[in-house]
Amino acid sequence: MSDPKKKTPQRASSESEHPSHTAHPALSFLGRSLAWLLGLAVAGATAVLILVGLGLAMAYPNLPDIQGLTDYRPKLPLRVLSAEGTLLGEFGEERRNYLPVQEIPKVMKDAVLAIEDARFYQHGGVDYLGVIRAGLANVSDSRSQGASTITMQVARNFYLSSEKTFVRKIYEILLALKIENALPKDKILEIYMNQIFLGHRAYGFAAASEVYFGKQLKDISIAEAAMLAGLPKAPSAYNPISNPRRATVRQRHIIDRMLENGFISEEQHLEAKAQKLRYRPQMSENTTHAEYVAELARQMIFNQYGEDTYSRGLNVYLTVRADEQMSAYRALRRGIMDYERRQVYRGPEAFVDLPADPADLDARVAEALSDHPANDELLPAVVLSAEPKKVVAALQNGDSIEITGEGLKPATSGLSDKGNPKTRIRRGAVIRVLQTGGNKPFWTITQLPEVEGAFVSLDPRNGNVRAMVGGFDYAKNKFNHVTQAWRQPGSAFKPFIYSAALEKGFTPSTVVNDAPLFFDASTTGSQPWEPKNYDGTFDGPMPLRKALAKSKNMVSIRVLQSTGVHFAQDWVGRFGFEAEKHPAYLTMALGAGSVTPMLMAQGYAVFANGGHLLTPRLIAKLTDDKGRLLYEAPALSAEDTPQVIEPRNAFLMSQLLQEVTRSGTAARAQSTLKRPDLYGKTGTTNDSMDAWFAGYQREVVAVVWIGYDQPRKLGSRETGGGLSLPVWIEYMSYALRNVPVAEYAAPEGVVQLNGEWYYDEYAGNEGVRSLNNEASLPKEASPEEKKSILDLFKR
Repeated sequence: MSDPKKKTPQRASSESEHPSHTAHPALSFLGRSLAWLLGLAVAGATAVLILVGLGLAMAYPNLPDIQGLTDYRPKLPLRVLSAEGTLLGEFGEERRNYLPVQEIPKVMKDAVLAIEDARFYQHGGVDYLGVIRAGLANVSDSRSQGASTITMQVARNFYLSSEKTFVRKIYEILLALKIENALPKDKILEIYMNQIFLGHRAYGFAAASEVYFGKQLKDISIAEAAMLAGLPKAPSAYNPISNPRRATVRQRHIIDRMLENGFISEEQHLEAKAQKLRYRPQMSENTTHAEYVAELARQMIFNQYGEDTYSRGLNVYLTVRADEQMSAYRALRRGIMDYERRQVYRGPEAFVDLPADPADLDARVAEALSDHPANDELLPAVVLSAEPKKVVAALQNGDSIEITGEGLKPATSGLSDKGNPKTRIRRGAVIRVLQTGGNKPFWTITQLPEVEGAFVSLDPRNGNVRAMVGGFDYAKNKFNHVTQAWRQPGSAFKPFIYSAALEKGFTPSTVVNDAPLFFDASTTGSQPWEPKNYDGTFDGPMPLRKALAKSKNMVSIRVLQSTGVHFAQDWVGRFGFEAEKHPAYLTMALGAGSVTPMLMAQGYAVFANGGHLLTPRLIAKLTDDKGRLLYEAPALSAEDTPQVIEPRNAFLMSQLLQEVTRSGTAARAQSTLKRPDLYGKTGTTNDSMDAWFAGYQREVVAVVWIGYDQPRKLGSRETGGGLSLPVWIEYMSYALRNVPVAEYAAPEGVVQLNGEWYYDEYAGNEGVRSLNNEASLPKEASPEEKKSILDLFKR
């Protein structure tokens, strides 16, 4: 093969004088054509240079000031992070995590340079040959070509429109030269890599790495860097989530370019092309599912900084632990879904007409399901065929699934020929499905819950919130039930009444009669009242320890009656409860007042920490975009806060609440977790409208509530022990997995006699040994009065 660079000597005589040596006609034509094209190119290039020169002369005086770059301050969002630094949420129009160029990994810079501007560190801001080439293309066919260096892209992104015109290109060139004169290369690259839009509200590669891969930029691989580097050209067209095929083609091209430019070795090249990328699940906004707690933090910061909250790059670190947050989220959802499986099937979410032609089916399914987004693990599906023993359905991703056996049971009524046509599952029905079964997974039909729930846990030693889940799903209902839902606590409130009774001389062994009661309107402050125990039975005289463990309503009422409603109302205020929310009537004994789950956690923490009232604390520290500390919560321990009840009162209450988890309505707690240092109380309001469990160990207090937003019956057999306690147990099994068993030591002022604890002064015959139960027996009531009894617990 001849060397194209080697010149062949030419004779002076014209070859036309020697016909025998005339070149082949085709070659002669090719030569003339090449000469003509070369001449045209030179002429065109000259014309382009002239036009460029004229454009530069006219445009230069009108260039904008580039102080915005020399003093670059990007709009940075508010970032909410867990105690260990896991991102929980971002707030602002632009997701951005600004990184100095020194902290941007080399692999990311190499990937960008390989595809965008391989000679970035060699040229002066403009690739002149590329500009001429682009200019020729524009002159010949009026279409803009590339040739934009990274510096030119920075100029365009900051100061110019996106229109593709010759004039804009002139401004772009001039600005690039001006920028190169004002800033060092590394600073220009730093600005570019933090400013560029990369889809999904992500600005800059650090934010994009978290959005697409759920990891910090420093941890990405060559293959991941190449995928991200392909986004600047067109974030929507090369998005790996919505356009995986096109994105992969561009990614592989970038990997090739990295090899060609010597950024990676042949071995790395092959490994990168072979790597299978894993993306952040469902591109979720919040994979730790801390939406409620992140929103609460946002509100707190906004109250301090106003609109600057969303642009100055504040980082708010919470006391919440990411792993416990996820554990709480999963536990609450599982508890609600377990309840949902016991409910009557309400029917499909919608019905759509499906085409007869299978070729059109996939598009119609995708269109139909776009109006029914996935709710985490609860996936929407369109039924393709339905029979009593098998349902075939299509998912959003196009997969077809079969549902048989156990998976059909929750929707039995919807598959019956005799069922309501409006709730029938048939071809075209939009249903919810869930994959369950552990090691042997299978699909089951389910439905989006109507019931709601709340979970909160905190450290009673310092008040730090450890986890908070404000509802079943933030996208479905943004109302934070932990802090905003005022509900009746039911029997979960009884411990605060018993705590008041201890100060009036009651002891765990005080005997009180569990017998029927009736009160007229003058006693209740409202309507005549004939309370009942949950099971409708009465067990006669029993000690307080057993009465609380079995949650005996009649005993609690008699205790409050003896203690005094006004004393008890003042006493519960010591735990942070508002007096006006708990009117001084006997109904307070059964939790007829109003509380939030957060207030309940705060109240139970007083028992857990030996008698101190701590305000729950969510924010640990606040930093600016440079990591400078703006605020840090002071170190706090229970001993630094007010002592609202005596340590011995807290100790005796823990002894009583330990009995609840050992032999009472929450006995499942100790039997499941296999540890004695658990304390708590179930709560079920009248007609089972609210189901609670509030409990603690020395290091963590947790409260669970389940109920409907508009109060209605959960079901005659639904209780706090059956609904909320399993959620508490699941969370505690994780939170206490590495925590050694630690029961409370007896404080000063108590003594143990015959296995029971007493205040020193009540260890003998002092104190309340038993109530005068005859005085507490029900008053006679006429049939007319009986008929007028209203349930004071309904709202």
